[in-house]
Amino acid sequence: MSPLPVTLWFMNKYLRKPSLVLGAAFFISFVGAVDTTYAQATFQQLVSVPDSPVADPAPSTDSPAPDGISLDDSGVTSVDAKSIALVSLAARQVELAKTPTGAKSVALDLINENYGWNKSQVSCLNQLWNGESHWNFKAHNYRSGAHGIPQALPATKMEVISTDWRTNPVTQIKWGLAYIKARYSTPCKALQKKHRSHYY
Repeated sequence: MSPLPVTLWFMNKYLRKPSLVLGAAFFISFVGAVDTTYAQATFQQLVSVPDSPVADPAPSTDSPAPDGISLDDSGVTSVDAKSIALVSLAARQVELAKTPTGAKSVALDLINENYGWNKSQVSCLNQLWNGESHWNFKAHNYRSGAHGIPQALPATKMEVISTDWRTNPVTQIKWGLAYIKARYSTPCKALQKKHRSHYY
């Protein structure tokens, strides 16, 4: 006797529910008919980690970054130490920047690495963003839609850095610093604009 009639007999005798018996029979016959011989594949996930802490506004998806992390499901992993360190640093920065003190520290690091603004400029930035958001990455103006530490308006402008701008304070800080540099050259000039016009 084949396994299917035995299974039906057992289920009918002990379960006494025809709909359950039919459903189980269909499932068993379906599972028995599936051929898994060709259900194998190698999957690869590439993660790109930039050398610089400032993200490229328009990253290319055509080719993987030379410093990327390559993982596949066959158990072979190729990871270089530099990439792991960069990912670890980025994760640490995000967690640190979720507090106002940490956000100021991350901003100072980014300024020192990329902008070279002096202490008076850092002080102007501190005044500017204290007034905008108190360095709170969750700050949101429900009337205007401005969001985050720099109060970007519209908030979607920050997507040039990354799409995680709603929850990632480092993305917000990077965008805010780049915006100030492009529009005003320095935080003190942005602060002067804020004093004159009540926005920057």
